[in-house]
Amino acid sequence: MYQGTYQPPTRFSVFPPVIKNLLILNGLVFLAQIVPSTNAILISWFGLWPLGDTPIIGFGEFWPWQLLTYGFLHGGFSHLLFNMFALWMFGVQIENTWGSQRFAVFYFACVVGAALIQLPIITFDFVSSGGDPRWWVPTIGASGGVFGLLLAFGMMFPDQPIYLYFLFPVKAKWFVIGYGLIELFAGVSGSSTVAHFAHLGGMLFGFLLIQFWRGKLPWKPEKQMYW
Repeated sequence: MYQGTYQPPTRFSVFPPVIKNLLILNGLVFLAQIVPSTNAILISWFGLWPLGDTPIIGFGEFWPWQLLTYGFLHGGFSHLLFNMFALWMFGVQIENTWGSQRFAVFYFACVVGAALIQLPIITFDFVSSGGDPRWWVPTIGASGGVFGLLLAFGMMFPDQPIYLYFLFPVKAKWFVIGYGLIELFAGVSGSSTVAHFAHLGGMLFGFLLIQFWRGKLPWKPEKQMYW
């Protein structure tokens, strides 16, 4: 290793700072969403809406900050619980390995990257539907960041088992590949209203950022990362 090599921290924490604060912030925002009037305001201003104005008062429109803020909103307790558990489960080892600053950059890059993939898709669908907001709800949830962490976990710890339903062990690399293929199939088939391409966007941007940090892209980082 040369002098510019990234040096990861050596102290392990069960709740490292970024993950702990993300859990708290997402929980607090969800508590605010429980109040219907507050939830409507939060969704209208901070969910990810299609480009272009919506013609009915009470529905949102796109603002640049939504590329990030949508990741703090959730559609229900199960949605929040799944995302926060996955954030903690996959993120703990990553933040302890990379350090909090690099972890935060990675997570939010995946959240924004997922939004950048999702935005033209929902805009096209919105225009195709005639721009009627009554048929629309915005994209919300931390899943783009979580799927980026899942990708990173599979790359960093490919042979570490992940237990499906807490019973059946599957190596992380196969779990990531399988989950990615399922998301791709679901997105192409349009089998649900879940933002499958946003999930894939989080994985894509996570992969590109990791490759950049590892010096695998034409642009090189100041400190190359190894593991």
